[in-house]
Order: sequence, then C-alpha cells, then structure tokens
Amino acid sequence: MSGLYYNALLFQRGSKSLNTRTKLIYNPAAGKGAAEKNYPKVQAALAQYGLEYDVTFTEGPGHGQELARKAAEDGYDLVIAAGGDGTVNEVINGLLDGQHQTPLAILPAGTANDFAFSLKIPRDTARYCAMIRKFRILPVDAGRAGTACFHNVAAGGMLTDVAYKVPSDIKTVLGRMAYILSGAIDLPAQLCRSIPISIRSEEKNIDDDILLFIVSNTQSVGGFRRLAPRASVSDGLLDVLVIHRQGIFDLLPLLVQMVNGEHLNNSRVSYFQTKRLEISSREKNPVKLDLDGEEGAGLPAVISAIPAAIRLLVP
Repeated sequence: MSGLYYNALLFQRGSKSLNTRTKLIYNPAAGKGAAEKNYPKVQAALAQYGLEYDVTFTEGPGHGQELARKAAEDGYDLVIAAGGDGTVNEVINGLLDGQHQTPLAILPAGTANDFAFSLKIPRDTARYCAMIRKFRILPVDAGRAGTACFHNVAAGGMLTDVAYKVPSDIKTVLGRMAYILSGAIDLPAQLCRSIPISIRSEEKNIDDDILLFIVSNTQSVGGFRRLAPRASVSDGLLDVLVIHRQGIFDLLPLLVQMVNGEHLNNSRVSYFQTKRLEISSREKNPVKLDLDGEEGAGLPAVISAIPAAIRLLVP
C-alpha cells in the first residue's frame, strides 16, 4: 500500500461507528475567523459519520501544543488538528514532546495549509470523513530546529517573518491579503538587506550573502506549490533552498520561475537534500527562524530530519 498501513483495531468495517477516543483541537481564529463560523457544520458532519470526540478550542499561542500533549498522555486514540500550519505545528510539537505515537488527522482550516495541500488532505467534508473512516496511516517525517519541531518548513531571511509579524486580529479580518499587504510594504527594505550566511552539511557547504534560505519537508511553502519540487515527506531528508543576493531586476523573473516551479536552473539558486545541516550568520542583528509560520529561535541553529516522526491519516 505504498507505505500506508491499515489499523483494523480502530475501525469497524461496514459500520458508521469508529471505536476511537478522539480529541479535536480546534482553532476558531483560523481562516480569518471562518473556522469558528464553520464549526456547527463540522460538528454535524462528524456526527453523521458516527465519530464521537471531545473538542477543545485553542485560546492563544502555545495552547494547541499543551492540549495535544495532554491528549496523548490521556490515552486518546486519535488527535484531530483543525486550523492552519501554525495550529498543526503546535499539535505536532505536543505529540512529539513525549515521543507519543498517537495518530494525527489534519482538518485544513487556515490561510495557506501548505502541509495539508502537499498530503492532499481533503477540505470537502464528505471526503474528509471518508478519510477518517478508512484510517490509513502514513509515517511522515518532521524536522527539528534546536529544541522545536516543524512539519513543513524552517526558513530565514527575506519576508519569512511576515506570517508571525502580522497581528492575529488583522489576519482574522484580511486572511491571505494581510500577508500580501505586509510583504509588499516590507519588500523594498528587505531587497536591500542580504544576510551573510554559513551553511554546513555533508552534501554541500555555502558561504555567501543571501536573501533567503528555506529548509522544507514538503514541496509547498508559503503558497508556492512547487518551491521544493523534489521534497517528499517520507524520504528521511530535508530539502534546502537558498536564494543568493541579487538585484530587483534579477529577482522579479526568479519569482515567476518560483511560481512555475522552474527556479532550480537559476544560477542564483542553490538546492540540495540532506539529513542534517548547521546554519550560522555573521549578521549583527539576530536572524530569526520561521517555523511553519511561527517565530522560532535565532541563528545559529542545527536543523535535522526526524524520519517517520508523525503517524498521519491520509486519503
């Protein structure tokens, strides 16, 4: 079954009842507040398919991680994370805190949903419930940056701080437009600021002034659906993309190439795969990491792959 396996203990074939203790961790602020409005529909759909669950709404940063850790410790058979990449990041960190093997399902409800897109997690309610009923599990890699884990991306440099610099109330009102507006305002200043970076890995070393580095677990990052085109969530590797310093007239064509997934042939782009890398910078100002759209620690950092860290329900 291409790496998938079927857990018959948690599903009764031919019935509408799932014999699972399920914890639903729900971010009502996800999707510019649409998640809160959609909850009655989600509730009705899950009930229609016989899924009994306990739900807790997240109340702020870090709450999802706390709830996931407690759900695993309390012996739940399944945790569902409803929200965007930030919510999923918190839930995964909570599950990995205690090295729990509790299966995870993602209910996409955020702005970008890069990880869910890469795994083809359905947003349609009927198809989503069908996925839960099938209970197919794929062991999925994660990444670690220092003490924190990420499931989709660790990044630094140009515009990587947009996701966590935009206030949550603005994101709730404007959604993806909030990121676009903030990025457009900040872009001219960031184009003039490169970062002196040092990257060390078994496969490749880089010492250069760069605009951006991305360490990805999936192909889709920041809404660019083929930014890391060779990435796989089950190969035990992280895909590293580095955009070297260049002028605006060189960068604009590169952005078009990135949208079309044709950027790997650009001479100002470095791309390689690795299990582990060390990143440092001589920049006077701290270079912060973006971890799945949330603010992480600063450089220097050791970033490594965690093979088969997550037991994820997939279609």
